[in-house]
Parts: sequence; C-alpha cells; structure tokens
Amino acid sequence: MPRIHCPMPLASGDTLALPPPAARHVQVLRMQPGDSLTLFNGEGGEFEAQVERMGRSDVSVIVGAHHAVEREAPRAIHLVVGMPANERMDWLVEKAAELGAASIQPVLAQRSVLRLQGERAEKKQAHWQAIAIAACEQSGRNRVPQVHAVAALAAWLGALAPTPGESRLLLSLSAQARPVRVAAGDQGPVWLLSGPEGGLAPQEEALATGAGFQYATLGPRVLRSETAPLAALVALTLQE
Repeated sequence: MPRIHCPMPLASGDTLALPPPAARHVQVLRMQPGDSLTLFNGEGGEFEAQVERMGRSDVSVIVGAHHAVEREAPRAIHLVVGMPANERMDWLVEKAAELGAASIQPVLAQRSVLRLQGERAEKKQAHWQAIAIAACEQSGRNRVPQVHAVAALAAWLGALAPTPGESRLLLSLSAQARPVRVAAGDQGPVWLLSGPEGGLAPQEEALATGAGFQYATLGPRVLRSETAPLAALVALTLQE
C-alpha cells in the first residue's frame, strides 16, 4: 500500500485536500477514487486513508483509523557529515533516513570538495529533505529526519549545546580511537561527526575534541566519506 508523507494535521474521519507534493505523488501512482493509502505527518504513527476525489491538480482523501506504530531506532543518532561531492551526498541522505538517523547536519570543512553557500545551499537543503521524506515513505518510518542547513564546521561546533546523556563521537583512524559501539555507550543520543574526502584537518580535529568529541573507529580500513557515517549508523542502530 502506498505511503505518503502529509505534513499537516490529520484526524480520523476528516476529508482533506492533500498538499501539492503529496497530491502529485498520488497522481503519479495513477490512484483512483476508492484506492487505499497510508498517510503520516511526522508527528507519530500513521493513518489509513482512502482517495475520495482525483482532480487535474488536486486530490482529496478521507482519513481513516490511526495506528500508533513507530519504526524508529532505539536511540537518536545525529549525523554530522562533511558533504561528499556529486550524487554521493544524495545517496548518503537516502540511506541515513532508511537506517534511522534522527537528523543530518551537512558541514563545510577545510578539505570539503562540495562547497555550498547562499541560494545554492538552500536549494540543496530542500532537495536533501525531499530525499529523506521519500526514503521514509519507502522504508516505513513515520518520523522524518531533519536535514539542517549547511553550516561551517567551526561555527557549528561552537554553537552545539549540551544534551543530557549524550555521546559525541569523531570517526577516526587515530590510535586513541575506541570501537564506535564502545565509545557510544548503551544509551542516550549520539552526535556522530565524519569528515569529508581527505578527512578533517588537524586544527578541525582539535576543535572537535575541544568540544567534547571522542575518537571512535570502525576498524583499520579507510572508508569513503559517504560510507563511514552509514557504517557507524548501522553499528549503533541495527544491533538486534
């Protein structure tokens, strides 16, 4: 059954017009009045629904029963990633959403290949958020991870506020690094920082460790910038 993200208040028994992106999704699927679908708005659980009317540019549905089902990871893992270039960032966002990331923070580091500012950065953020939504529709998640605006790494580290019980991990091949599962502990939110192609510069690592990030490792192999954060995410969310 198709799953559609509908970012608006939902209540059983309501008849409502879907917002344009959701309406286009239903139209692309060539659904007809009477067809069933599932709606979720990111606030928890999902709703049964039925197409009531298909217009040329609008779609109305009848909202059915709510099911308080969640498919979230057992703990919140927030990815902070030095953006890989080209379509690799798209792929990273898609897979991170599927695997249960709580949020994704793209950062500009000294060695970043992809450098975004201004309107171009805003368009990329919206594009990545749409990718995350589509991944949640496909994977069954009912809560969409937020893709934050692109930020300079140093500024982001300086503004990061403490969260009770959190762990802050910096993926590294340093001899001081502990295995990522050990470094993360058993509970509490995790901030997981991974550098761009070429890794973080020494002064950036110093800023990160000064902000409370601890070295964590995934083993001796050198993973690509789009692979490392996903491998760590799997290690921390798919343990059962």
